[in-house]
Amino acid sequence: MSYETVIFERRGAVAEIALNRPRALNAFDATMHRELYDALGRAAEDEEARALLLRGEGRAFSSGADLKDEGVRGEDGSLADLGDYLRRTYSRTVLLLASMEKPVVAALGGVVYGAGVGIALSCDLRVAAEDARISVAFVNIGLMPDAGTTFFLPRVVGLGRAMELSLLGDEIGAEEAARIGLVNRVVPAERLLEEARSLSERLAAMPTRALGETRRALRRSFESGLEEALEREAEGQSRCGRTRDFEEGVQAFFERRDPRFTGR
Repeated sequence: MSYETVIFERRGAVAEIALNRPRALNAFDATMHRELYDALGRAAEDEEARALLLRGEGRAFSSGADLKDEGVRGEDGSLADLGDYLRRTYSRTVLLLASMEKPVVAALGGVVYGAGVGIALSCDLRVAAEDARISVAFVNIGLMPDAGTTFFLPRVVGLGRAMELSLLGDEIGAEEAARIGLVNRVVPAERLLEEARSLSERLAAMPTRALGETRRALRRSFESGLEEALEREAEGQSRCGRTRDFEEGVQAFFERRDPRFTGR
């Protein structure tokens, strides 16, 4: 399937999706919402894809919602019910990203604003270019954060920082984002794609089921007590223990060689 506003390709064992409205700083319109959700579904179902890389074309990862889009405004130009808009757009995309059975890396270059922050936080690891500029931004137009930001941001940077970023709407650079834990790595802008692809390829070569069980358990850890977390570990480990990758890992350990995982 061909797309207008996203680019989808599989590079070996990595599915790569690029937001592709560079003239609009990859702001989300109705078409991009629809196409990104479809592309993510393809990546999720592709058994040969063992990791996902999400990036933006041009000078931005994403500047958030396109406020001129028909999905945000009615025929008379007035704003639509934004709650309904979220339910049929960002909410389902964030849920799909968060429930992936394979790891997701976000490559953040240039502008990362508004809902773009939420989409980035929905990914597991974030690599930022030195020129990245990040802002929760919603308050600057009289809105509260959405696209999963209120869920992920305090879990990633802590409640105090999340309050500061959300209530003030200030822009921060990549180094500050790394210092507070919002991004995992900062690299020169010209090396962003290379570094993000290298990290994605590394994850794709790892035991996919174990990574999926790990991301699921960590994401749910904030909503459960110790006993539930221990039971989740036991159930997940049972599933991991039945994989070929576990057998290969043990065999490689005893043979003192690097394991060759297949994701099965």
